[in-house]
Amino acid sequence: MEGSSPFERITELFYDPNLPQVYIETYGCQMNVADSEIVISIMQQNGYSITGNMDKADVILINTCSIRENAEQRIWGRLNVFKQLKTKNPGVLIGVIGCMAERLKKQLLEKEKSVDMVIGPDSYRDLPYLIHQAGTGQKVVNVLLSKEETYADISPVHADRNRISAFISIMRGCNNMCSYCVVPFVRGRERSRDPKSILDETGRLMELGYGEITLIGQNVDSYHWTGKTGNVEFRFHNLLESVARISPETRIRFATSHPKDMSDEVLQTMSDFKNICPHIHLPVQSGSSRILKLMNRGYTREWYKGRIEAIKRILPECSVTTDIIAGFCSETEEDHRLTLSLMEWAGFDFAYMFKYSERPGTPAAERLKDDVPEAVKSRRLHEIIDLQNTLSMTSKKKDVNRVFEVLAEGISKKSDQELFGRTSQNKVVVFPKNSYKIGDRIEIEIISCTSATLIGKPVIK
Repeated sequence: MEGSSPFERITELFYDPNLPQVYIETYGCQMNVADSEIVISIMQQNGYSITGNMDKADVILINTCSIRENAEQRIWGRLNVFKQLKTKNPGVLIGVIGCMAERLKKQLLEKEKSVDMVIGPDSYRDLPYLIHQAGTGQKVVNVLLSKEETYADISPVHADRNRISAFISIMRGCNNMCSYCVVPFVRGRERSRDPKSILDETGRLMELGYGEITLIGQNVDSYHWTGKTGNVEFRFHNLLESVARISPETRIRFATSHPKDMSDEVLQTMSDFKNICPHIHLPVQSGSSRILKLMNRGYTREWYKGRIEAIKRILPECSVTTDIIAGFCSETEEDHRLTLSLMEWAGFDFAYMFKYSERPGTPAAERLKDDVPEAVKSRRLHEIIDLQNTLSMTSKKKDVNRVFEVLAEGISKKSDQELFGRTSQNKVVVFPKNSYKIGDRIEIEIISCTSATLIGKPVIK
């Protein structure tokens, strides 16, 4: 969910005209969406109302992403919009929260005079106090990273009015230190959330009728909970099993996995429970072991292939999606060819594909030269995209004439007479609405496809 207020659709549930109004926009990953849900909960508990109309807001918060330069440029553009709003309403307070606040605190305060607050991802509990301080005319900054904060005791306000899907954050931070990535610097070191709080939140969501729960973290596979003895008592496969047992009717997903930590225990747990969806997002980034070493990914091409082979052996129906970076430092044509060949071998159903964008302050920016010409990056990216479109089409064609249970998530963008949903393999399906409604589980026969979407019809029993 990028560049939107995740609460805009459900403002009527939270709006109280007698309370000060907060408007929030969210950019970036699922973790940011989950963080916005925490922020809304904190604000509600402290006497604020939520609005989907920024013109009515007393406080505007923009939850930011720093993963790529393009994401930050979009934030600067939005801040210009808020600056114009502030000229009409000088009393409105504007806060930049999240990853970009952590990375660019000084620039935000110096470059954007309209910004009143700069607040990092571990400081959300202090938001009501910080807003009060900003209201006195002070510029407010709190970007201290925590070794303990997980917000485990806060019940997020989940944004899906239809109660189809909800994200549960099981951990925060990252220890991997990939050379190109800013996440460890803007979200701090890795810490796992108390499993009891995760299971309690899962149970509440299932009681509310959510059809799908997604466990999220920067690297869910490294989740671990250490008990009072100092020994690790709960790992990710234990948590996954415990969540799946709560309600066999509720779909369970997770993201994101790291290849170096993806264990056979997790794969076996997925195989043992039908409600754990057979889909794994396993970012490869490059098919070249040389480039992977420069990226500090912690695995080789051969290791990654071994994990794919394990997935296919233990979970033959599992779909695998990935992330790929084109044009990383010193990448040669041979390195690029290795990426293409690995993609073809793995047969990914879908991929997020990007040109390398140097991020200031990362190890790659400090130690490696961004020496692949922009034109070469663009050409390689287009070749990766073209191949992935072919692979996606091949994957989708295999599903034609098969029947899948689809969880209806919403109205199709192209026609209000069609619904869309996803199979358990996370493939989007569009089908006739008929008398079905959002939230229904429907047996759908796949009759055709594009590289992005399956086209189906309900099975008449």
